[in-house]
Amino acid sequence: MRYPKKYASSPHILDFDATKASELAEKIEDIIRDLIDFEIKYTARINRLHHAYETSARNLLHYVALKRHDLTPIRKTLSGFGLSSLGKSESHVMTSLISVLNVLNRLVDRPIRFRAPYARQVTHEQGYSLLEAHAESLFGPKAEERRGRIMVTLACETAADYGLVRSLVEKGMDCARINCAHDDASVWNRMCLNVRRAEQETGRRCRILMDLAGPKLRTGPLSPGPQVLRLRPLRNALGTIIKPASVWLSDAAGGAPPYGAAVLPILDGWHRNLKIGDTIVYHDARNKVRHLLVTDKQKSGCLATAGKTGYIVPATELQVVRGGRTLGTIGKAAALPQSEDFLLLKPGDTLVLTEKNIPGIPERRSSEGTVLSPATIHCTLPAIFADVKIGERVCIDDGKITGVIEAASRSELRIRIINAARQGSKLRADKGINLPDSTLSVSGLTGKDMLDLAFIAGHADIIALSFVRDSSDIIALHRQLQRLGCSNLGVVLKIETRQALKRLPALLLSAMALHPIGVMIARGDLAVELGFDNLAAAQEEILFICEAAHVPVIWATQVLENLVKFGMPSRAEMSDTAMGFDAECIMLNKGEYVCSAVAMLDALLRRTGRHVPGTTEPMKNRTGNRYAIEGLSYEKK
Repeated sequence: MRYPKKYASSPHILDFDATKASELAEKIEDIIRDLIDFEIKYTARINRLHHAYETSARNLLHYVALKRHDLTPIRKTLSGFGLSSLGKSESHVMTSLISVLNVLNRLVDRPIRFRAPYARQVTHEQGYSLLEAHAESLFGPKAEERRGRIMVTLACETAADYGLVRSLVEKGMDCARINCAHDDASVWNRMCLNVRRAEQETGRRCRILMDLAGPKLRTGPLSPGPQVLRLRPLRNALGTIIKPASVWLSDAAGGAPPYGAAVLPILDGWHRNLKIGDTIVYHDARNKVRHLLVTDKQKSGCLATAGKTGYIVPATELQVVRGGRTLGTIGKAAALPQSEDFLLLKPGDTLVLTEKNIPGIPERRSSEGTVLSPATIHCTLPAIFADVKIGERVCIDDGKITGVIEAASRSELRIRIINAARQGSKLRADKGINLPDSTLSVSGLTGKDMLDLAFIAGHADIIALSFVRDSSDIIALHRQLQRLGCSNLGVVLKIETRQALKRLPALLLSAMALHPIGVMIARGDLAVELGFDNLAAAQEEILFICEAAHVPVIWATQVLENLVKFGMPSRAEMSDTAMGFDAECIMLNKGEYVCSAVAMLDALLRRTGRHVPGTTEPMKNRTGNRYAIEGLSYEKK
């Protein structure tokens, strides 16, 4: 093959602009000096950190300082020379810059007029090994030939179902998550005992993470509806039954039901005479004839299935058919939990959030359609009323309902609904409220959290700090851990607000006084706070920042959600799960098919092999990348 004449005399074949290379070397030299100056500025703070993070903190500061520079023209020129464009270098920023500078100096025979403190820099190999070492300190060693770890949120049923816990551990669960926003210490204790028992019997280590509830910004109660139990089978788009409804028949002390089964309490213990194969016939609340087929019988109760939707109310008469012969009415349904009421909100409606702890009130209109009083519901954290401003958004129930504040006082917020289903969205009790435009002064550590910490200190391996917003939340937690004598517990920062994302480097520096630490990308609340269209970029940026700090990441929220709940994954969530492989741990939520989801995720992680960090293109220069350390924003230069 003949090369064009202009390349024939070049020792490097390609054209090489020595002047441009020399200018580029000077620019990189200037950047390195800026990184060192930035590190020196925080030397005193680095010296106060846990010794395991001193090197990592320096690299994090280098990354933050580097993001102040516009790297686009530099990367383009480096690529043109066939050199590294500083991609995939989050875990070893200074080493990458110095390596590129040395190559440029040699190419143009430029004297090395600048010498950096090499001894303190993280090498390529050290960056990856530090991240894995910190992940192992937090989660324990990962399974052989597997890319990362698996965390599972335990349902309350696992307190009574040891078999489910053991199955999860056997199939690959490395960490069990207990959400302290639900249940109480007695239930948590039984969950922990089941995890520890499964560890001993299977020989697999499984850490326990307990998630502090944090400030509870949610909707208050509504007036209870009627006592009714709805049994509804799962159908596909054509109406074919995919799964019949299941119901657990027992008395009040009938033990925990199988996962996913509704509970039908009955009178007089007549269920003890039932047999597998019996049919229970009843007239539901609409006077429609419905049937239940007994499929399993245990000491504490019977399991039955239904192929049609039925509504059971107290005192519903239940007849038994056995072998084609009706045995007569032998029982009645006992008292049932009252159904959940709701407020129906449409675009243009008004909703009042009030500090008054009263049941929610629906909108009232006159016979002519004039609004007499708007829908009103209690806000569980009225302290936030002092922080919000007119014109700011309020997102409720994971963003299903969005409004704008039209009036605000210390006792209530008046909100105009701008986004909801056209036919109306149902607002129920205990739904999350997000204020993405507001700067809140509420502490991330509540009185309930303080009480729960006493239990967590004696049972868990890791604490997750919810709704962390600034360093004061981490400092308060650190003090409580010291008071309880459990500073060695792992701490995970849940990043779920706009404030936390902006302050992430500062939060990590504060958390590095503890060891070990990690970060959870709580993508549910984060998506509502940032907007769903910004979530992909945000979660990617969190991965980059944490890799620069050598801090392990938990990829959370709705991973394999359809598989966990319905037994079949969607194509989209399979792709989403693959994106999570860049994290050190992937979290699954609770659901009837969670064991199948753990098995599939374990197989996927083994198939992709050991973790290879930096698989996505880093150092992207998006508009608005800025991080706050000690309250100061460091803009790009």
